[in-house]
Amino acid sequence: MSRRFHPSVIGPETWEGYVFSDLEIRIKESTDLYGAVLWPSAMVLCHFLETNQDKFNLAEKNVIELGAGTGLVTIVGSILGAKVTSTDLPDVLGNLQYNVTRNTKSRCKYTPLVTELIWGQEVSQRFPRATHRFDYILAADVVYAHSYLNELMDTFDYLCQDHTQILWAMRFRLDPENSFVDRFQQRFHLEELYDLPSLSIKLYRAWRRDQWTGDQREAAA
Repeated sequence: MSRRFHPSVIGPETWEGYVFSDLEIRIKESTDLYGAVLWPSAMVLCHFLETNQDKFNLAEKNVIELGAGTGLVTIVGSILGAKVTSTDLPDVLGNLQYNVTRNTKSRCKYTPLVTELIWGQEVSQRFPRATHRFDYILAADVVYAHSYLNELMDTFDYLCQDHTQILWAMRFRLDPENSFVDRFQQRFHLEELYDLPSLSIKLYRAWRRDQWTGDQREAAA
């Protein structure tokens, strides 16, 4: 993954460059906003999506990203052909929309939708299940020492329907973040796909308990 990073050049705008699917992606960070900084888990998830398209093909799939931050995962998912809904808090949306528009315009079959989502608040009104069915939920570094872990859990639970898969990259720090995984497994089956001890990052695949047979999971992958 280190070979995919290109440092920014001196100029009127500060950005970091990455290459996925042979396309340069320029990401602008906002250092005064914690959620508008690119964290390593996003790179891990993007690398996984690009290199595992045989098993996790996003083309033509309905995808939602939680806590999209700078938008790198949304951008890569869109480049890979997904119909992506990119969500985050209101104060992050300006920078997120800028990055997404800049890097997907005229490059992607489907224009990503950038929209506000506050975990646990009006989720059912914003995403009625009758009209919003997601094949994948993507999340990178959404679990850390914030006060909304219960609301995040409820949001996962609501958005994950019978045939939805969650791909979630997490950097392990300290409790209570780590205990989130234990509570998560009470609602979802959890499969570890990647373990990167040097970064303290794991990548998981999850799905609702008691919903799929093994054959159904393989067919959806």
